[in-house]
Amino acid sequence: MTAKRDCLLGVDIGSSNMKVILLDDQGRVLGSASKEFVTHYPYTDWSEQDPEDWYEALRYCAAEIFDVQKQDRNKLAAVCITAAAHTPVLLDKDDRVLRPAILWTDRRSAAECDELNEKYGDAIYKIAYHRPSPTWTMPQLLWLKRNEPEVFEKTTRLMIAKDYLRWRLTGIWDTEIVDAQGTLLYDYGKNEWSRDLCAMIGWPMDRLPPVKDSLDVSGPITARAARDLNLPEGIPVVLGGSDTANEDYGAGCIEHGQGLFKIATAGNANVMTNRPYPSPLVFNYKQIMPNLWYIAGGTLSGAQVHKWLRDQFFPELVENEAEKHNAFAKIDKLAADIAPGSDGLLFHPYLMGEKTPYMDPFLRGDYLGITIRHTRAHFVRALYEGISFSLLDCKNVYKPMGLEWTEIRLIGGGAKSPLWRQILCDVVGQEILVPENTEAAFGTALVAGVGAGIFADAADAIKKSVRIGLRHRPDMRNHERYQKMFELYLASQKLLVAVNHKLHAFERGE
Repeated sequence: MTAKRDCLLGVDIGSSNMKVILLDDQGRVLGSASKEFVTHYPYTDWSEQDPEDWYEALRYCAAEIFDVQKQDRNKLAAVCITAAAHTPVLLDKDDRVLRPAILWTDRRSAAECDELNEKYGDAIYKIAYHRPSPTWTMPQLLWLKRNEPEVFEKTTRLMIAKDYLRWRLTGIWDTEIVDAQGTLLYDYGKNEWSRDLCAMIGWPMDRLPPVKDSLDVSGPITARAARDLNLPEGIPVVLGGSDTANEDYGAGCIEHGQGLFKIATAGNANVMTNRPYPSPLVFNYKQIMPNLWYIAGGTLSGAQVHKWLRDQFFPELVENEAEKHNAFAKIDKLAADIAPGSDGLLFHPYLMGEKTPYMDPFLRGDYLGITIRHTRAHFVRALYEGISFSLLDCKNVYKPMGLEWTEIRLIGGGAKSPLWRQILCDVVGQEILVPENTEAAFGTALVAGVGAGIFADAADAIKKSVRIGLRHRPDMRNHERYQKMFELYLASQKLLVAVNHKLHAFERGE
């Protein structure tokens, strides 16, 4: 008897590892695997990965789920892959990868961004709803044209990270609207590749892939890929979207006004909308759901700042392997004994500059109001409060746009801390819902099911599969106290901008 094909494989190419999840048609996790790969930093401001590492990681994870964990590969109904936006993979006429993929965290194209903004900034914003920064593919390609002209000239196909890995499975060269928008070469109004934007950097249009819908099936797994990865031949592979699009969708954010906080390496404050809301302070992208967009505000401060505090303030927990696993729980316990407001200790978490709402790479972090009575525990709680203030600062950008958050969901590694969850809830003064599964690979597996017809539509997948694990309601007395402290947070931030810039110049010897 032939096995019923009702299982879904979601693949997420993360910043440092791959995560793969196998779900059933009710959104239950049947198996999962992860595999680290190396990010290369050959020069200052460079950040690259070898696309072949992604393929090998997928091979490893598939074997882990189906061979080691003994899941039935013959029940596999569909596959979908996601990754961060903006990351270009360039192929020559023989379909060979020409160079490592430039990641969204790479900063080498800063000078090209300055030039593009000076020459074409308003025109680019009008067409693509954003201005160039080193995150985007467009300035990365201009950098390649000037610094690696042989790569630029030999390129015949541009693929974004997830599209490259999907091409390895299907042999079909295509993309979908979310990652097309992430290149900064896409016309938002006309819903097509922009000849004008391509002309600004001399990029030939025939190097860009066909653009399809995120829920379309790209094609079936080829016989060659099936043999190579030991997966069933002919299984449909769905296009999907960027990691953020799939992540927001998988968290259950499918209606206008639903908001989402993410505390991961960095932080996000996103809201779902029924149309784009262009603003230089936020990012506009299509969502997985038909006729839905997500507007993203981003803070550079998140779990990596939390890790910095652990490593610098609690070295005994880092050096002791037995303690390291429970380090964050121990830190939480200390901070829980400190009253809201950290006895007047205030933290600005701009250890790497800041995006929304300041778009200022020269801002610096600080602790303000230190007194002799403050302990390490105060510094921990102040950090949780400061990053929560930063997320609220992002959320408040939406008020002048007329965008109210009807609901808040929370995802990311920081969501594992009960104390941090409650502090954030008290800071924003709204109930916060935490889904049971918050990983991008989970949402990606659901997208696979929608595209392959396992679910009736995108809303049906969420209804059947997304479950709320935790709810936090705000303590309004704490909220009132935090409102006063947030005013001090904003006022002191403004006062310190000039000092931050002078400190940056001092550090550079200027």
